Amino acid sequence: MGPVLLLLVVAVFLSLAMTGAWLAVSRGAKSGWVDATWSFAIGAAGIAAALVPVEGWEGDWQRRIIVATAAGLWSLRLGLHIVSRTMKGGEDPRYAALKREWGGQWRRQMFYFLQMQAAAALLLTCTIFLAARNPMPGLQWSDLAGIVVLAIAVAGEGIADAQLSRFKQRDANAGKVCDAGLWGLSRHPNYFFQWLGWTGYALIAIGPYGGWAWGWAALVGPAFMYWLLVHVSGIPPLEEHMKRSRGEAYEAYARRVSAFWPFPKQREVST
Repeated sequence: MGPVLLLLVVAVFLSLAMTGAWLAVSRGAKSGWVDATWSFAIGAAGIAAALVPVEGWEGDWQRRIIVATAAGLWSLRLGLHIVSRTMKGGEDPRYAALKREWGGQWRRQMFYFLQMQAAAALLLTCTIFLAARNPMPGLQWSDLAGIVVLAIAVAGEGIADAQLSRFKQRDANAGKVCDAGLWGLSRHPNYFFQWLGWTGYALIAIGPYGGWAWGWAALVGPAFMYWLLVHVSGIPPLEEHMKRSRGEAYEAYARRVSAFWPFPKQREVST
């Protein structure tokens, strides 16, 4: 199988997966299942992109297994977390806002939106593909560095999600803003660590000396994820929801803590 055919098959799979999510939401399922489907689909696509034999793009077998394992573990942890959150909670405020904005056309608009998510997933899968197919024989220091970054990313995202879940479970915190733990360093530490993981794949793809030209193309993954999380479907709609629901408490929190990068908490200057 050639690389173009493999990525075409992956594209069809991702499109069908998001179509299934659209059908579920259209029939009344909670919108959180969209993100769960997206996470699981990227994991499955990433494993296929790393392990399916591709002529001329064999890469090192150890690297391919490591990359496939990383993609699977990240997808499984995030997907299961979203499933648990969806089953316990209500409608995702970001999708609820989109439904209000789209009005009577929301089903059709949602279909187009989820197909755009499938296209985004394909782009991220290409980053996994390039990481797995680096032709450098044997494991290099860049592979170890990438693995460390990926491990930190998965652990950090998991810790951030767990801290927020524990905060929400306490009745005394109802209506309050979580600024404990990692949430005191970044308003969206889970997004930061999710982005960080894609830099790990890029490190592996570029390799120890940067001699494989295709490896540099893997930087598209972290660059695209940063744009998506910080400027499009991540932080902006969630910030708007938090400002509406938490008011001045969230405004004060935003003045103290960075939106994305985990800077140390600063004291609020009184005026």
